[in-house]
Parts: sequence; structure tokens; C-alpha cells
Amino acid sequence: MPNQLTTSTSILKAIACLAVAAGLHLGGANAAAAQASVAQAAPKSDVSYFKLANGLEVVVVPDRRAPVVTHMLWYKVGAADEPPGKSGIAHFLEHLLFKGTQKNPGGRFSQTVAAVGGQENAFTSSDYTGYYQRVSKEHLRTLMDFEADRMTGLVLTDEAVVPELKVVLEEQSQRVANNPRARLGEQIEAALFLNHPYGRPLIGWRHEIEALTREDALAFYRQHYSPNNAVLVVAGDVTADEVRALAEETYGKVKPVAQIGPRRRPQEPPHVSPRFLSLADARVQQPSMQRSYLVPSATTAKPGESESLDVLAYVLGHGNTSWLYRKLVVERDIAVGAGSWYRGTALDQTIFGIYGSPKPGTTLSQLEQAMDTAIAEFIAAGVSAQDLDRAKNRLIADSIYARDSQATMARWFGAALTTGGTIASVQGWPDRIRAVSAADVINAAKTWLDKRRSATGYLIKDASQLEDKRS
Repeated sequence: MPNQLTTSTSILKAIACLAVAAGLHLGGANAAAAQASVAQAAPKSDVSYFKLANGLEVVVVPDRRAPVVTHMLWYKVGAADEPPGKSGIAHFLEHLLFKGTQKNPGGRFSQTVAAVGGQENAFTSSDYTGYYQRVSKEHLRTLMDFEADRMTGLVLTDEAVVPELKVVLEEQSQRVANNPRARLGEQIEAALFLNHPYGRPLIGWRHEIEALTREDALAFYRQHYSPNNAVLVVAGDVTADEVRALAEETYGKVKPVAQIGPRRRPQEPPHVSPRFLSLADARVQQPSMQRSYLVPSATTAKPGESESLDVLAYVLGHGNTSWLYRKLVVERDIAVGAGSWYRGTALDQTIFGIYGSPKPGTTLSQLEQAMDTAIAEFIAAGVSAQDLDRAKNRLIADSIYARDSQATMARWFGAALTTGGTIASVQGWPDRIRAVSAADVINAAKTWLDKRRSATGYLIKDASQLEDKRS
């Protein structure tokens, strides 16, 4: 499963991968580029942070290039916060929030955004749920009025809930049930996380989605949707004073309705044995392998660890100059693709992934063994100064180029503040990347690319492709 689910088509689809790499951690050639930490470099000047009396956190990111604003409201709740047996409720509630309130029934919010030429969407991850709109700046107050109203004023009827549950079930069919790669990714994460709720699919297990009710949705809503559990990010042609005044007039009137305590989830026990699984599906055209390692996130890592994993993912498996590509595709000619990625933005421990697809005549077990050999050779050889500089310069450059998108800037801060980060941690990311040494990268590989901390999956067309030759 992707680590973010988006409700509908949006102009932001192209940049979503910069924020949380939606869906790309399933493997394949695109996964490597997309999995850098969401806490990328952000402009250090003019970014403002304040908190309203009701607990709502507010971030303002000025961007004067056009008279438009991106308005994002993030809640510190996601799929990993769901009660046992209710998987999928976070994503289901995201859908239901568009059903209206007593003040603004039905689709009035969406109709208003469309009428002024704006765009809107929403997304769910393991750690947060977000709602966003992009409009010309004179309509910012309108957005705040609507979003503040549905923060605590949602009205749900069975007539609205039952059809939407069918929509979610169809989405599960399209995204997972009919997507072999997504099914494999779902199974790998379930095998990797022995105890932590990150092992549950974002969209939920189908049998539990089918049982969700209006009462489940309202209970989850009342427990988590409250100004003291939310972060508002406004990026665009605004000043901090303008946003503060509007936020006080709209969101500031919403009273907290929930007592929000620390987000404590069951944590992983020590991993002492690698896990392996295979998935056969007649629709598979190209066999592939994926492996996920349990590693620290930017939130749980010691100083410098997460940044070292960022650089390791780039040097090891990003693009056709990376170590895995050179060794497996170019030099040994046994793979058509290979790479690695790291999902740095998470509240708890996270994933470092590697993947590859064999050339005809090479089995998946042979490819896996060659990949393990290549990683061992990487650790023994060390990182060249050229590869290290290329990786760090490209990571920083990519984050600078990404500033051209208001929404990306808003996502940096929203994702960080809902997963334990700060404004300073986002802005300081480039300097921390510059400080990563070759020794840091190799130490990260030695420490975290331990197969005992991993789950490996094979995607095959039929069971006859599975050989009993794994070491």
C-alpha cells in the first residue's frame, strides 16, 4: 500500500511524491527518487509559526510570485491511530468529511471552491490526515470559514455513509486487490511490522472496511478532530499578520472538543529473524523482488542517522549511477532495474527499501543473492568522494527546485509538524545533509541493512517461478 491515500484527482498529484512518495514504496524504478524524507530544505526567511488559544498550530510560508494561496489543514491522526478491528476508519472519515455540516450541507464547500476556480483534495497517511485547497488570495477567508466549520460540525446520515463506504471498497479494489505490486507491498509491511500498527494497510483490511459504520466514523471524528490536534499551513501571497487575523476570526472560535494525549503506539520488539513471502498473480508480466528493512525515522533517529540513511538511499540505489544499478544492471547484466529508497518522515520507526527485477534467465533468488553481495561489496569498498558529493548535492538541489511549488512547501511543514518535527528541523535539513560523511553512510549500511530486520517479497506470475534456492 502507499503511505498516503489521496481522495481524488488533483493538480498536486505531480508533487505528492515529493512530500510522502505516495504509492511509490511498492517498488519499481520510480520508487528510488520519490522516497527522500519529506523534511526537505525549506526557505529560512519569513516562515512564521504561532499557536492559537484553542491549541491550533499555524505555519505561514510567504510566496509572492502569484496572488494565490495554498491552504492545508493537517490532523495529527492517521491509519496507525485506528482502534483495533477498525482499520480503514481514518481514510473512510477523510471521505466523509466532504458530506457537509448543518451550516454548509452537502457539497457546498466543494462547489464554492470550484466556483472561484480553485482546487481541493485530501489525503490520509499512517500518521496524519490532511485537507487542502488552492485559490486566489482573496478567497482565503472563505476557505478558513468552511474548514473551521467542518472541524467539529460534521453531520453524517446513513444515506450519506453507506454509499461512501461502497466508494472506499471500490477504491480498495482498484488500488490493492487488482494491483499485484500493491498487494505484495501490503503483505511485506504486514510481515515487517510484527507489533506496530504500521503493519496495517492505510486503506484498511477489506473485511474490516466492510464492517465500518456511521457510529464508528463519528466516534473517531469526535476523538481526533479538534483544533488542539491540528496544524494549519498557509503558503502563498500572504503575511503572517494577515493569516493570524483570519485564523483568529475563524478557527479561533472553534472550541477544543477532545482531550489529546501523547500518541503512544505499540512498538516493535527486537527483530531476530528475516521474513520471506511470495505472491503469485497471473497478471504479473515482470517478476520482481522487494525488501524492506526496519530503520529509524527522522523522528526516532539519533542525530545524523536519518540524514545518513537519506544519503545511503541515494548513493546505493538512486538512478543509473547508483551502486546497485551499476553492479546488477551494467556490470553483471542480471537485472533490468534495481534501486533503494528511504521513507524518513514517520512518527515511529520506518522503512528502508531495496528492489530489483531480473533479466530473463536470472531467477529471483539469484538476483537476491547478487543484491546481498553488492551490498556487502558496497560496505567493504566505502563511498567515493565523487559519489558522496553527487548524492548530497543532488538531494539539496532537488529540494531547492521543489520550492517552486507552494503546495510542496506547505507539505514539508505539515508533514513534519504532525510527525514530531519542527520548523527548525525542516529548515536545517540541508545543513545536516552537508554534514554527512562517507563513514556515516557506511555505518548506516552496516547497522541497518541487516537481514534480521527485514521482510523480502517475490512477485511472480505463478508458483512454478519460485525456486527453493534461497540462502
